[in-house]
Amino acid sequence: MNTARALAGLSIAGIAVLAPATAHAAAGSTTGTADARSAQAAAVQWGPHYAGGRKAKASGSLTATAKDDPGKPAGRVTVTGRVTDLTRSTSTCGWAVFRVSVKNADGGVSLKQRNYRACSHGKPLAFAFSHKNVYEVELKVCAEAKASKPSLTCLYAGTWKSLYTYYA
Repeated sequence: MNTARALAGLSIAGIAVLAPATAHAAAGSTTGTADARSAQAAAVQWGPHYAGGRKAKASGSLTATAKDDPGKPAGRVTVTGRVTDLTRSTSTCGWAVFRVSVKNADGGVSLKQRNYRACSHGKPLAFAFSHKNVYEVELKVCAEAKASKPSLTCLYAGTWKSLYTYYA
């Protein structure tokens, strides 16, 4: 008698556990698969981030494609934003410097750099870029003399702000 009760209890418990999972799998096969592949995460706002002494400011949004495996890089990451020079000097510019880690064709990782410069006080410069197979996006904001590219001090002194990591 006790064995029969135990087996009946296990059977009912098994049915109670498996029934919702089966119903969910049946519903997911008709609605979820195509939507999950084509879904794109909502834009995440970042910033404002400032240069030392608040001499420049950058802010914007980042959108990464949805992915099933957290161990793989994002299929595409799009960054949009504005950089503003907050100095009154005509010889100084505000820089938004991005460092993007992407997956190579051979499976390795390489760094790509994007620089955006605004030299008019208080007038923001809009920018947008995107990359495929992205592991990480980092930002540094600097205020420096006018130049064709950011200085080594801007690139290597201070801390990069992480905007996106593939495993988060």
